[in-house]
Amino acid sequence: MDDFILRALLAGLALALIAGPLGVFILWRRMAYFGDTLSHSAILGVALGFLFSMNLNIGILISTISIAVLLILSQRQKQLSSDTMLGIMAHSALSLGLILISFVHGVRVDINAWLFGDILSVSWGDLWFIAIGSLFVLLVLAFIWKPLLSLTVHQELAAVEGVNVGLISAVYTLLIAVLVALAMKIIGAVLITSLLIIPAATARKFSRTPEQMALIAVIAGMVAVMLGLLASFLWDTPAGPSIVAGAALLFVVVQFIKRPAY
Repeated sequence: MDDFILRALLAGLALALIAGPLGVFILWRRMAYFGDTLSHSAILGVALGFLFSMNLNIGILISTISIAVLLILSQRQKQLSSDTMLGIMAHSALSLGLILISFVHGVRVDINAWLFGDILSVSWGDLWFIAIGSLFVLLVLAFIWKPLLSLTVHQELAAVEGVNVGLISAVYTLLIAVLVALAMKIIGAVLITSLLIIPAATARKFSRTPEQMALIAVIAGMVAVMLGLLASFLWDTPAGPSIVAGAALLFVVVQFIKRPAY
């Protein structure tokens, strides 16, 4: 196996490992637009990375976490709805990022690679960044799993039971921001949310418990990564969109499979 394909495969599998369990909460809490806002803000991080000559992964991480903090703070105001605030932040961050990129001189910026991913260009350094970030996300998610599940099922009851609703929600939001930073080079800003939602939606049909749904979502995401890379290798299609297409194909196929009787 060529070295660049091995790196791409390992990076994609690491991403699927964390996108699965995070994605099931995106689905349950109906936060798809929230994920889109964070993914669009990552373009701003790319621009800042180029302008200030910093590591692009660090620039994206700073940008997504900053927007996540703004989103957490914006939920306290009552003048505008959440959807309105998300829309304002998503399009403002994306537009500002694209404007700032236009000021980058002396460096060729392939904006398509950041919008739609370029998993085949993942370096060993990128792979280590993704691996360490994925391990961090998994450990934190495991720690907050029960209280996060509790507030997802019934927020008021969770608060009565002693769950710090604000803190747990904020930590989960920051984990999504970290995922976006990790996934930018693999799947691109435009397609990140799809890898959170589609495998989780695929898993829902065959799951009896939240943990089972998270596990099946991980497996579905990994299969989508392998299908996408195979399609890219055989037919020279763009890898990021091919991975999402693989996930969508898997979702469509399982709709024709009869739900098991429990």
